Amino acid sequence: MGKVKFGKWEYTEEELEQQYNEATKRGEEALAREIQAQSVHYDRSSNRIVVELKNGATFIVPCELVQGLRGAAPEDIAEVELGPRGAALHWETLDVDFSVTGLMRGIFGNQAWMAALTRHGDKATSAGKPAARANRMKVERPPQEQKRPARRAK
Repeated sequence: MGKVKFGKWEYTEEELEQQYNEATKRGEEALAREIQAQSVHYDRSSNRIVVELKNGATFIVPCELVQGLRGAAPEDIAEVELGPRGAALHWETLDVDFSVTGLMRGIFGNQAWMAALTRHGDKATSAGKPAARANRMKVERPPQEQKRPARRAK
């Protein structure tokens, strides 16, 4: 049985076969857990990406939150494609790629982009924040119950 050399490492064919089998098993397990999209499309009326998952669920994300899509032309956003296995979204013209899992976890860009979203609030919903704040102030709340002094044991 011969040995195969990879750089400074040497393996027997049996060791390589074992490593291959283990890697294949880990890959199959990862595929079984991976969130996968069945289809994706751009909804122009709401400026959102709609992802239909293979498990029947639907995930929708506003384009304004996604790095590379904010401010992009609707015709470019509409060219969204599914990547291999439905695990990623790809925009060729915009040179933008995102994993479906990442988007579902709320990862809409790199660290600087995410920090800016957090710092400035997401612009997709910030227009409604002043109105919501004003509405909260208009709501009459019942007066809080006054606490009675504790009774002393006799």
